[in-house]
Amino acid sequence: MDPVTSEQTETFDLSASFKAYDVRGIVGESITAEIVEAVGAAFVDVLELEGQTILVGGDMRPSSPEFSKAFADGAATRGANVQLLGLISTDELYFACGSLNAAGATFTASHNPAGYNGIKMSRAGAQPISSETGLNDIQAKAEHYLNAGSIPARGTRGQIGVRDVLKDYSEYLRSLVDLSTSRPLKVVVDAGNGMAGLTTPAVLGDTLLPKLPFEIIPLYFELDGSFPNHPANPLEPENLRDLQAAVVKHGADIGLAFDGDADRCFVIDELGEPVSPSAITGMVARREIARAKAQGEQTPTVIHNLLTSRAVPELVEHDGGRAVRTRVGHSFIKAVMAEEGAVFGGEHSAHFYFRDFWNADTGMLAAMHVLAALGEQDGVLSDLGREYEPYISSGEINSEIEDKVGAVERVRQDFAHEDISIDSMDGSTFTANDGSYWFNLRPSNTEPFLRLNAEAVDTPTMERIRDRVLAQVRSA
Repeated sequence: MDPVTSEQTETFDLSASFKAYDVRGIVGESITAEIVEAVGAAFVDVLELEGQTILVGGDMRPSSPEFSKAFADGAATRGANVQLLGLISTDELYFACGSLNAAGATFTASHNPAGYNGIKMSRAGAQPISSETGLNDIQAKAEHYLNAGSIPARGTRGQIGVRDVLKDYSEYLRSLVDLSTSRPLKVVVDAGNGMAGLTTPAVLGDTLLPKLPFEIIPLYFELDGSFPNHPANPLEPENLRDLQAAVVKHGADIGLAFDGDADRCFVIDELGEPVSPSAITGMVARREIARAKAQGEQTPTVIHNLLTSRAVPELVEHDGGRAVRTRVGHSFIKAVMAEEGAVFGGEHSAHFYFRDFWNADTGMLAAMHVLAALGEQDGVLSDLGREYEPYISSGEINSEIEDKVGAVERVRQDFAHEDISIDSMDGSTFTANDGSYWFNLRPSNTEPFLRLNAEAVDTPTMERIRDRVLAQVRSA
């Protein structure tokens, strides 16, 4: 059956676009204005938002304005008032939902190619909505409206207005990290034609707020959802090459790369080399632990997923904090952040979460912490980053293989006589009891990939373990 509708039965099935944490599909096929309007109505019904105000914005993709209006129309039909936020980054939505204590949605497909769009939804207070916390119910209700052919009005139709939150967002972030006393820094920022092209001048520049001691060198700040220069996905090394070259060319102190909706941030040092997200996690964790302790918190908690470097929990405990390990994925991290009252959380994928940001992820706030750490001392970023990156990592290596269970079992057999511990929190993590290495094998839920991440005390050990594991995984 077609992912949207079947000619024979005229029934809608939105399972092609409703994912575990958000909605994402191909514009004109699995996501259309008609579908979005039904989702807006269902959002109000499921979250019981009749008579309340909801917030709706979108990124720079060409379909985002039309979809924002359609969502607002569906929501207003079911009795909610809507504030259209216009062009926003995803962390701007979290700010708005947190500071205004209102539910909201933003249209973005993050780093997906130009033909895609999607919806990230949030409850009041920036609480995430996933398949386990309402997204499946929203899907079912939207399908009901689509199959019925109309959305019935409910009580008084809601009002639709306009609100701009960019200045409030920028002021709030600046209140969390004081950058005014930094030494002068030359900063190259690659916005990838995404939303950081709007938020960077507002937060780090002087378009809305007083000038900071930074020279910002912009790369691809023009908002363009066709991504004419490179995909807005800095997780892929080839998408960092322009930034790396620009940092070296301009003799910059640091480079920052954001994804399309600007909720993730990657960092490049003055030599043009990437600073790993694990090192950034450690750097920010150190600052947040110190700040929480200064405010009287005895043992601040920091969350890290199981693929971050072992250096992160070691640093957290060294600094008098408490490290909590969790599964990969932002809904898990946000839930554990709330349960543990954690001050900060970091993932290997460059998502960074802050208690002071309603436990939500924000690439910009992480970038500000790195700028503060760099700007309050005289050394270069490559030296600073090395302090937080004592181990050697393989990075994520994907193997396309159908029998993922069999591949993991072959690795288990090969390592059966080693002095190791194995846990199954998320995939299988093998840890040498002498501390010399660990590796994780994690099956993709959506693709025939088995993902390997390995880390060791030195390069020869990492390469030996990596190659040994891959030989077993790929031997079928």
